[in-house]
Amino acid sequence: MKFHVNRDVFSEAVSFVVKLLPQRNPQPILAGVLIEASGAGLSLAAFDYEASARTTIEATVDEPGTILVHGRLLSEIASRLPNAPIQVEVDDDGGIVLTCGSARFTLASMPVQEYPAIPEVSGETGLVPAEEFATAIAQVAFAASRDDVTPVLTGVQLEVSGTKLSLVATDRYRVALREIPWDGGADASAEPTTALVPARTLTEVGKTFAHGGDISIAFSGSGDREIIAFTAGNKTVTSLLIKGNFPPVRRLFPDQTEHHAVLNTADLAEAVRRVSLVLDRSAPLRFTFTTDNVSMDASGTEQARATESVDSHLVGDDVTLGLNPQYLLESLGAVKSEFVRITFTSSENANKLSPVLITPQTSVEKGNTESFKYLLQPNLLLR
Repeated sequence: MKFHVNRDVFSEAVSFVVKLLPQRNPQPILAGVLIEASGAGLSLAAFDYEASARTTIEATVDEPGTILVHGRLLSEIASRLPNAPIQVEVDDDGGIVLTCGSARFTLASMPVQEYPAIPEVSGETGLVPAEEFATAIAQVAFAASRDDVTPVLTGVQLEVSGTKLSLVATDRYRVALREIPWDGGADASAEPTTALVPARTLTEVGKTFAHGGDISIAFSGSGDREIIAFTAGNKTVTSLLIKGNFPPVRRLFPDQTEHHAVLNTADLAEAVRRVSLVLDRSAPLRFTFTTDNVSMDASGTEQARATESVDSHLVGDDVTLGLNPQYLLESLGAVKSEFVRITFTSSENANKLSPVLITPQTSVEKGNTESFKYLLQPNLLLR
């Protein structure tokens, strides 16, 4: 096999396909990148049985063929090569020789026949706006659990219903929900479609495809091998879906939202960051909402204490509660609006704290049309 390719194009392609590979893989063969050279150009792919990435690029192919080479090493080499065309060929000993300008690397090849087949997707598809989808992922994925003990909570639930795609994530202490437009085409199914996608994979999809036009999403497979595919331009990412029943968290969102406070998002975030500096890592921050402001009070170790207040507009009775400052800051970063509305929900259980609902607000008086919602469970205050 022998081909010539543009350095920047090749480096970007290799970087893309290795992003989803785990840092440590129990099977060395899965650390490889599969490169196929043909008359159609160059195809690069990586697969670890759970997620795959594939892209095609233009190249001058002198001799077609297929090679498998260690992905991360190839990516590091390609990113540091001089500004010159790259030539890749297989030598007489089966090694892979990469030449760029005066730089020359000889890499060991891996057995192509042992590499698993890259998943092919042919199922129900639809289109979403790339930028809006990337924003939605960033607004939701952080709320997924990082604890593998409960796998279903480490994913983001995608649900297609009519002309909407919703993304939901929870770690039991909070719930994030965002809806965006979905174009299922003329043959769209009337039945809702759901897919529980690993949050880590979906986050990489959002970063990779953020600046495209539209992203095609396809659902395929059955049983234990259900997969979802995201395609934009010459790039495709597939992911094995998480099996299990995602908790019915949508019903937690309240219908009535009269008791609330509206605050400037940046002012609140800056104050929370300052005051929480004295808090122990897992301690809640005390908030007292009154008619004109919200005051924050934090007591930490070594007699440290901090207080600060921020202007707010409260509708309803005064409220005192404790909130996890990091969880609150993550939600404030996700609302992406000048003002934020914090709604105090009610519960039928008098002995249980009710969650607060956080939503974007265009101004003090006007809500935001963006369909982002975030529920956060308050913490018990010991004083």
